[in-house]
Amino acid sequence: MSHWVKVAPLEEIFKLGARVVRSNDKEIGIFRTEDDRIFAINNHCPHKGGPLSQGIVYGDKVACPLHSWKISLIDGKAEKPDVGETACFKTKVEDGIVYLAIEK
Repeated sequence: MSHWVKVAPLEEIFKLGARVVRSNDKEIGIFRTEDDRIFAINNHCPHKGGPLSQGIVYGDKVACPLHSWKISLIDGKAEKPDVGETACFKTKVEDGIVYLAIEK
């Protein structure tokens, strides 16, 4: 079962930027796209564990800052020819506030 955790006002997460949320043993990157969509994925690249929140956000992907692997913000999968994926988490925006679904 999951519950919704308040992350931040939408305006505090810059377009094409990210914020990190820690929950238990997880580090989750919260990403905002140019068109104001919000995504949440494990902050560690499936390749070598690079901090995805420090990567470049473009479209619905983020490029890992270590080796430029392109990771989908929609499903967490690496873009071919690379192989691997990272966990995705549900988000929502209500009244200008970003929320993240965290498993209990």
